[in-house]
Amino acid sequence: MFLRRICVNKDGKSHHYWALVESHRTAAGPRQRVVAYLGEMDTAGRLGVQQAAQKRSGHQTSLLEDTKPEWVEVNVKGVRTERPRRFGEVWLVLELWKKLQLDQFFDQVLSSPRPQVSWAHLAVILVAARFCEPKSELHIAEHFYSDTALADLLGIPAYAIYDNRLYRALDKLLLHKEALQKHLKERFGELFQIQYDLLLYDVTSTYFEGEAAKNPQAKRGHSRDHRPDCKQVCIALVVTKEGIPLGYEVFAGNTHDSKTVEKILEKIEKLYGKSDRIWIMDRGMISPHNLKLLRTEERRYIMGTPKSALKKFEAELRSGDWKKVRDHLEVKLCSSPGSEDEVFILCRSTDRQVKEKAIHDRFITRVEDGLRRLQKSCVAGRVDSVQLAERRLGRLLERHRRAAKFFDIAITANNGVVQVTWSLRQPEQDWARLSEGCYALRSNIKEWTPEELWQAYIQLTDVEAAFRLQKDDLRLRPIWHQKENRVQAHIFVCFLAYVLWKCFGQMCKQAELGHEPRKVIQEIKKLQLSDVVLPTKSGVDLRLRCVSIPDSDLAILLHKLKLKPPTRLTQNLNL
Repeated sequence: MFLRRICVNKDGKSHHYWALVESHRTAAGPRQRVVAYLGEMDTAGRLGVQQAAQKRSGHQTSLLEDTKPEWVEVNVKGVRTERPRRFGEVWLVLELWKKLQLDQFFDQVLSSPRPQVSWAHLAVILVAARFCEPKSELHIAEHFYSDTALADLLGIPAYAIYDNRLYRALDKLLLHKEALQKHLKERFGELFQIQYDLLLYDVTSTYFEGEAAKNPQAKRGHSRDHRPDCKQVCIALVVTKEGIPLGYEVFAGNTHDSKTVEKILEKIEKLYGKSDRIWIMDRGMISPHNLKLLRTEERRYIMGTPKSALKKFEAELRSGDWKKVRDHLEVKLCSSPGSEDEVFILCRSTDRQVKEKAIHDRFITRVEDGLRRLQKSCVAGRVDSVQLAERRLGRLLERHRRAAKFFDIAITANNGVVQVTWSLRQPEQDWARLSEGCYALRSNIKEWTPEELWQAYIQLTDVEAAFRLQKDDLRLRPIWHQKENRVQAHIFVCFLAYVLWKCFGQMCKQAELGHEPRKVIQEIKKLQLSDVVLPTKSGVDLRLRCVSIPDSDLAILLHKLKLKPPTRLTQNLNL
């Protein structure tokens, strides 16, 4: 509903009246009808009618069509503010949502029987909550939505958002995962000129709280979260060299990393076609099948190798001809033993060498201390049999596996007394000292220098950073959902929130504010929305929704980012 100004010419004079009008749907299309004729009214009276109509309809729309400013007498002593709520971060989410044209995408793919609360609106609410305050859907409904300015920005009252409606929205979102990934790839390319010639691929895991008995993907496996007691799923993620997410897939929790490669290759090439891309993967992806797959399709790759592969290059490790890439790091290019289609890149890091030497020394010291304690127990008679001594030795070496290979240990019985003797294996120690800080890469790109190959491979840290951000900041772990489709939808929402994070990171990079937006987001969170209540002389309270003015530092940041928050909300800012 809105107020319409009616001009009537009578007796040569113009008289202005006001009518309350509402829109309604008919078989012939939308029409307008007069609800009430209000006669002549001052500004305070019109605003009073506006607020009454808003409360009745639930819509936050402006009723006034008057363009001329008018003044109202206000009781200054009665001026107050009410309902302060978080504005900055949710407003930023909506700006990023529109920048990536996700509003248009979801309006097209999600049909909504109820226009007031569309599936597209529920999608942005779920992602905004994950971006700003990642907690459960129940928390969104009971706290987050009402504590923020989302109701004012979207025009959806708080009572219309409840947990079951959010759960149903999760089910709707997941159906459009592949179409969304393709849309985001095109949009990122348009906005930031992202090149998709270098793709970084890695796998992580996230665990469940609960049994997840109805989820066939929930299995126990190698836990990167150090929670082997919990079931988990594995998440494979592909990002560009800028860290922009290109696609992901969810696998059963007991899936080995190497078993995910073929499906990911097929998925990416199906979505975006085959082109001259370079795949970068860590050593967990290597298997004879994967190497054959990469070579037969003429895909280019750079991959890590297991530590044991260094044995083939012992002579090269001892020789010179190392090239310095940066401080404390050297590389060397070597031909592949037995294949002319590949090259190996030996890398030696001084910092890594110091770290690995300290680890080796610590484990050797612990094993020696344990052996001395065992020998002392044998002499004192507390260990009186070879079998008991061997069991204690087994537990000791189990705790310190890394150092077990450095020792020759013998347990014997002499005149009823158990004796423990040991010595260090010098060849193993010499090889450990030589290979400390060293690792090898392999690639079928023969025209690049070793420095270029290493620089490309080291960008895998961007994938690791993506996993850390999703697990810590966006609360990807632990997963509380139990059903498979809800788990998939939870991961999908986390993926979308990460997409917004990287979009804002690119905006910060373009504005020369660095590529890590965390501090900038903390500054934007200072913006709040409050209701300013102005009691008028006529007895009507004017209620204005005002956004706090950014301080000088935040104003500079927003100017560089080309973002301009509103000072007041006077109408529905629907996406």
